[in-house]
Amino acid sequence: SGSARLCRGRLQGLVGSRGCAARMPFFSWGFWLLCVAASASARSDGGNKPKSCSELRQLYGAKGFSPSGVPQAEISGEHLRICPQGYTCCTSEMEENFANKSRTEFEGMLKEATRSVQINLTSQYKSFDGYFQDLLNKSEKALYDTFPGMYGDLYNQNVKVFKDLYSDLRRYYRGANINLEEALNEFWIHLLERLFKLMNPQYHLTEDYVECMVKHSEHHKPFGEVPRELKLKATRAFIAVRSFVQGLGVGNDVVKKVSQVPLSPYCTRAIMKLVYCSHCRGMSNVKPCNSYCRNVLKGCLANQADLDPEWRNLIDSLLLVAERFDGPSNVETVIGTIHTKIAEAISNMQENRESITTKVFQGCGNPKLNTKPSNVEDKRRRVKSISEDKPSVLGLEKLVSDVKGKLKDVRDLWVSLPVTLCNDKISGSVNEEKCWNGMTRGRYLPDVMGDGLANQINNPEVEVDITKPDMTIRQQIMQLKIMTNRLRNAYKGNDVDFQDTNVLDMGIDTENSLLVVMTSVALAVVMAVLTMSVSKNSPRALAPGSQRRILCLSCQDKASVEIAA
Repeated sequence: SGSARLCRGRLQGLVGSRGCAARMPFFSWGFWLLCVAASASARSDGGNKPKSCSELRQLYGAKGFSPSGVPQAEISGEHLRICPQGYTCCTSEMEENFANKSRTEFEGMLKEATRSVQINLTSQYKSFDGYFQDLLNKSEKALYDTFPGMYGDLYNQNVKVFKDLYSDLRRYYRGANINLEEALNEFWIHLLERLFKLMNPQYHLTEDYVECMVKHSEHHKPFGEVPRELKLKATRAFIAVRSFVQGLGVGNDVVKKVSQVPLSPYCTRAIMKLVYCSHCRGMSNVKPCNSYCRNVLKGCLANQADLDPEWRNLIDSLLLVAERFDGPSNVETVIGTIHTKIAEAISNMQENRESITTKVFQGCGNPKLNTKPSNVEDKRRRVKSISEDKPSVLGLEKLVSDVKGKLKDVRDLWVSLPVTLCNDKISGSVNEEKCWNGMTRGRYLPDVMGDGLANQINNPEVEVDITKPDMTIRQQIMQLKIMTNRLRNAYKGNDVDFQDTNVLDMGIDTENSLLVVMTSVALAVVMAVLTMSVSKNSPRALAPGSQRRILCLSCQDKASVEIAA
């Protein structure tokens, strides 16, 4: 520095080679102290000759900046605002450029670290979604291929009934707000009406008569036990698969949104000091201390770490629901054999048509004969049972096994990020006695902070305002809570209706307002309370006709509302 050169020049001129100490009495104490300080400073940074900045010049150019801005040799660092103010190879402009570069690089590291999680979740989503839809498509195709030859007009004149059923099942799976039990009830009611008319074409069946017949169907069970069994198993299966696939989509969406949260200015400064200030000090080969790195990243990713409890809840709930895919209510068997259950029900009604007709006549009276000849030919075909093309159990078992392993791997994603990034990207394997500690080469002494925002109040490296959590991340925490609640209900066989969603494509819009999320939660709670209230005030078991009336509660038909009440 100038003061060091001045000290050396005056000393050499006045005392020759004997140095400062030889003529100490001839100088004031002030000048002596200045001499010692300047000489010591010069020695500490490489002796009397300033260190070359050639290594930093190469790094600076490699980062995309002009090397011409790098000093030839070290300069005094009083101008530095982030790095220690000793001798340095960095100008103010270089420090600012390195700060911006460190922010971009760290955000890239974070996205890269979470990209593999997104890829895995997306892959699992597509695998399960494709598998379940394929099961439903194959069942529908099997019905269309076999029923015309088996049932003739019984099928041909009622194709829409079957198509509507599969359409409702598909829409429900994709997230439409459909009551699955009611949809199945309506299917059996419509099928009963159509088949009874086709089996008794000689009679004129009025709407009132058909309604009476439907009411009595609960007692004489024209389709046997198939409707009850299918409703029980199908609703559980579809609730499970829909919630599971949506849970994978929500998890992917949360990771995507959180990885895009920008760094705070305080974090940018801390990352710059961690990564580049050692280069400014001429210590290019010295890696950051691992403990130092973890404190910086725990401060920068404090909000992300607060996702951990709800993220773990989501993963655990997904694993629970996945367990439902096996066992006696195997979703693969239930979804893939819907057509065989329908065939079984129709066959039961055909085989018992005479006794069913007699019971209906006893309960509702004899209908009037048709005055016009019927054009319907009553074809009594000997029905052959449909062989069940059982899906490959190994296919679903492998999917479940794979997803369990991948979900367990990402269970501690958010709290493991600081350690993972420090070990793999920043510090690596480093000698903790000879590492960059933010000031010089040596051991890093402060304790490593805990995880989460509240634990950063005394973080020595990053200034964190624990009273101002990141709102985007708080919104994602709420999304995790909502999805976890749905999964836990699905595990118990209960459905929870939220807004229509196609999770992978929708990209849940958490950017707008937390109010939207809170409103949906409030609506879900209100709906749950209303459902409980209706259940308490409703009869224990309702006839199919009564269930049809309940469907009209959403209509403006006053008479229907009064009957349902």
